[in-house]
Amino acid sequence: MKTRPIGARAAHHAGVTWQQEFEAAAAARPADPDWTRGAHLQSALAASLQRFQVGEAGDGANLIGKADRAGDPGYAAAVRLFVAEEQNHARMLGLLLDAGGVPLIGSHWSDAVFVALRRSLGLRTELMVLMVAEVIALRYYRALRDGAPDPLVREVSGRILADEERHVPFHVDRLRAGFATLPVPARVVVVAGWWVLFCGAAVVVAWDHGPALVATGVRRRGFLRDVVGLVRRVVADVFAVRAPAGAR
Repeated sequence: MKTRPIGARAAHHAGVTWQQEFEAAAAARPADPDWTRGAHLQSALAASLQRFQVGEAGDGANLIGKADRAGDPGYAAAVRLFVAEEQNHARMLGLLLDAGGVPLIGSHWSDAVFVALRRSLGLRTELMVLMVAEVIALRYYRALRDGAPDPLVREVSGRILADEERHVPFHVDRLRAGFATLPVPARVVVVAGWWVLFCGAAVVVAWDHGPALVATGVRRRGFLRDVVGLVRRVVADVFAVRAPAGAR
C-alpha cells in the first residue's frame, strides 16, 4: 500500500467536497477487527500505543467551535467528521490495548503540551499545531502497519493510516486558503516557526517512541529523515512554493 500524496486532492476527487469525502469514508468503513484473537504487545510498543491513544482521545470541542465561527458550514461539518474519525482511532487503539491486556492511561505530558498549544490562538494556529501531530502520525502508523510483529497491530495501524492520509490534505487545503493573502515577510516568519515546531516534536517522538519504532525496523534517524521529507511537502503545499530537491 503506497502513501497517498500530500496536498490538494487528486484529479479524481475534483468536485467532491471534504464533507462528502469524509461521509463516503464513513459509509465504506469495514467492521471492526476480531478483537477476541488477542494481541501480543511488547512493553515498548504497548507504552507507545498508550500515549498515542491519549493523543487521539480528545473531544475536539475547541476545534469544532473555531470551525463553526469561521462561517463555512461545509467546513464545519467536515471538521465534525474529522473529529469523529480521530475518536474512532482512540476507540480502536483502546480496544487493541485491551486485546493485549494493557490498561489505558489517563494523560501524558506530550499530549498536554500539544493541547495547550493548539488552543492558544485561532483556527489557523490550531490547525498548524494539529498538522504537526498528523504528519508525525503518518510515519508512525506506517511503521507499525509495515513492521509491527503482531497482525492485529498491523491491521489497526493500516486502518488509522488510511484516515490520516486523508486528514493531512484536508488541513493543507484549509491552511493554504488561510495563508493565501499573508505578505511574504510574514510567511517567512510563520514557516520558520512551523519548522521549529515540526522538528522539535519529531525529535521528541523519535526519542520517546524510539524503542517501539526500532521493534518495527525503523531507526530513530530514519524516522526523523522521513518526517522531514513529509514536512517539506506539507510546507510547500500550504504556501504554494516549490518543494526542495529530494523532498519525499
